[in-house]
Amino acid sequence: MLALALLTFYLERTVRDDESPAALRRHDPDYVVTNFTTTTYTGEGAVETVMSAERMVHYPDDDTTELFAPRVVYAKPQQPRFSVRAERGELSRDGDEIFLYGDVVLVRDAAANRPEARMTTEFLHVLRDRSLVRTDRLVKIVEGGRSLEGRGMEYNNASRELVLRADVIARFASDAVE
Repeated sequence: MLALALLTFYLERTVRDDESPAALRRHDPDYVVTNFTTTTYTGEGAVETVMSAERMVHYPDDDTTELFAPRVVYAKPQQPRFSVRAERGELSRDGDEIFLYGDVVLVRDAAANRPEARMTTEFLHVLRDRSLVRTDRLVKIVEGGRSLEGRGMEYNNASRELVLRADVIARFASDAVE
């Protein structure tokens, strides 16, 4: 009986140690999803945003979600379609903000009067509900024969306003041929 009591005491102590504050702070995933796609719709039922990734990992200790090889496509009515890809990303708790890291490429499809635009950077913060993208890193934007480079950028897709913060270099190629 004494041996059983000691064994019970030992097991209870071991389990209690696993529930220590250090154990509760461990950054272990509670789920992993591979090759997923999620779609959001407008009130009228049209596809608005499609997000996909090779892998998604969620951590319950800080409610963070990591994305590997994420891709996001925005298709709002009366606006050119945008697509964004990166090596990895993170989602905010509510999913309205996306943080993209490593070889980030944003492409705005060509419109009737505008050629395709391509932006590259190493970090991009996407605020989905506000149609806003921003970065504090070096960014390069190419549209037709024009290019812009700068450090720090904010682009509002709804108003089509682009702000480059510092070290701006612009190149414009002439369309006229003589």
